[in-house]
Amino acid sequence: MRMSNLWRLYKLGGITPAVASMFDPQSAQQMAFIRSVMKEQRKNSMYDIPLQKLETVVFDLETTGFSPYSGDEIISIGAVGMAGDAMLAHESYYSLVRPEKKIPDDVVRLTGIYNEEAERAPELIVVLKEFLEFVNHRVLVVHGSGHDKHFLNSALWKTSKVNLSHRFIDCLILAQRLEPKRGSYDLDTLLNDYGIEVNGRHHALGDAGMTAQLWKCLLAEAMSREVNTLGDLYDFLSR
Repeated sequence: MRMSNLWRLYKLGGITPAVASMFDPQSAQQMAFIRSVMKEQRKNSMYDIPLQKLETVVFDLETTGFSPYSGDEIISIGAVGMAGDAMLAHESYYSLVRPEKKIPDDVVRLTGIYNEEAERAPELIVVLKEFLEFVNHRVLVVHGSGHDKHFLNSALWKTSKVNLSHRFIDCLILAQRLEPKRGSYDLDTLLNDYGIEVNGRHHALGDAGMTAQLWKCLLAEAMSREVNTLGDLYDFLSR
């Protein structure tokens, strides 16, 4: 590798992708891209953006278990783009992820993802790069952010030695703030209570689409309470 290319990768992402590039140029490029996205994201201030114009990506992960720090892995990512309360036509992303270990039988039954097809899927760093290209600068929306944040941070650190810096909106926490006396806030209950048709449950793209419809309902309720900007929303969620 020429020294000029090595220096360019260093400036994009630091010493890790620069050193890695000497061994695997393709992975180094993907790593440098991921690290540069995280760096740029930290510079963005979005608090004054009206919620009706806020660009978001609603996403979901399917995983082999509940703990990325105990060896569980992401096996699929699904996402849909939104502007305010409108789902954007042709704005979706989905990919399987090739795991390093066999998918447990109970997860196969739940998700319908078989080991044979997962073995043919792209590796983790490829999917992370594609997902971040799709997300770009947009705010991430999810139901139950703890699970997804842990897995994304673990994956980003494993592949690129960087942490996720995108802003999050958690539909579960928003539902709790809007209706603190509600008995349950799990996704199935909220979908039922808001009259959202269940289609493709436990498929990452299906769950992302249903969560997007839930976000639309919760957004309307929040705005009816004079929560008008992203800053207003974060203030409301922190109460």
